[in-house]
Amino acid sequence: MIVVVSQAWSLDAEGHADAYIAACREFESFLARHPGYVGRRLLRSMADPTHFTNMRFFRELSDYHDLIGWDGYRERIMALGDHLRPAETYPREYMEVVLGDDVLPGLAHSN
Repeated sequence: MIVVVSQAWSLDAEGHADAYIAACREFESFLARHPGYVGRRLLRSMADPTHFTNMRFFRELSDYHDLIGWDGYRERIMALGDHLRPAETYPREYMEVVLGDDVLPGLAHSN
């Protein structure tokens, strides 16, 4: 299993942050349609409530790359961006899950 990790900062800690969380929740149904999608975690900093860490889990990295080519993906990502501070780049880090499949109940990956 791999995880795609990215960081985001909302425009404020209230309205835009709440709207970003709601939009991420709505985005879940789109993500869940992809057969290689395993799950998602959205983390919010307690020190800076405008700071979010997105973790999207996939069976293989190719599953993520396939998903981002789907019709509607870019539009949904752009809508999320309406609530975020502008950035020159939105880097992603690709990581392999080597311990902790159990944090996604019912979705454990078998090798």
